[in-house]
Amino acid sequence: MEYQKIDLSLNGPFVIQSLLDFIASQIKSAGFSKAVLGLSGGIDSTLVAYLTAKAIGHDNLLGIRMPYRTSSPESMYHAQIIGEKLGIQTKTMPITEMADALINIQPEMSPVRKGNIMARCRMITLFDQSAEWGGLVVGTGNKTEALLGYTTLFGDSACAFNPVGDLYKTQVRQLSRELGVPEEIINKPPSADLWNGQTDEGELGFSFDDIDQLLYHIVNLGESFDEVVSAGFDPDFVASAARRIRNNHFKRVPAPIAFLSPDAAIKDLAELKDWGI
Repeated sequence: MEYQKIDLSLNGPFVIQSLLDFIASQIKSAGFSKAVLGLSGGIDSTLVAYLTAKAIGHDNLLGIRMPYRTSSPESMYHAQIIGEKLGIQTKTMPITEMADALINIQPEMSPVRKGNIMARCRMITLFDQSAEWGGLVVGTGNKTEALLGYTTLFGDSACAFNPVGDLYKTQVRQLSRELGVPEEIINKPPSADLWNGQTDEGELGFSFDDIDQLLYHIVNLGESFDEVVSAGFDPDFVASAARRIRNNHFKRVPAPIAFLSPDAAIKDLAELKDWGI
């Protein structure tokens, strides 16, 4: 039995305006007027670039291209044309020497370890450029990746705020079309561009269309294992997704703190209050 697809489409104009307001308010409330993001040439960073440029003005957004020596030339090209199309400032800052300084110590390390090093080198670069440019680092990771743990802690998941973190991949595609993102970027296979031939769906073992449908049943509708299997999802597929969600929960929450003081005053630091200063 095959599952019946649920329409995950959003009210595009309403969501886009909500995200524009969110971006502008996050930057203003932090005392900034500008933003920085990693411009990979992929659909997620492209959508965030479109939204951020529209929210705060193209002159206030800096896009950083951060290729590794094995990065796809196509990704660099797509990042370039998006920067030019939006009229934002861009920089190219290769991370090869930075990443290889650690990779070359243990050259036999797995591709995943190498990829994590690259992702963290890119975030070091972004936050350093944030200090130079005087802008907040905008996140570009979507909800599908976060739920599956398909992200690097303190790497591509690190940011000051994330406007697309509650959008499934299929919804990222929808909003991208509504904002006029080029079809060649929307339709190309998603990739973190960490090694030759790497694609997200190839590494995960399933399509984003299928996993988004399953995640919506599990997360949004709160359905049990038996319910989603009865709805037509393969039991092994369901078990694999549930295992990923459970095992990667630690990536989606702040690091736990052992509170020892009676009043646990450190908890108050997480809330914005009028401290009288």
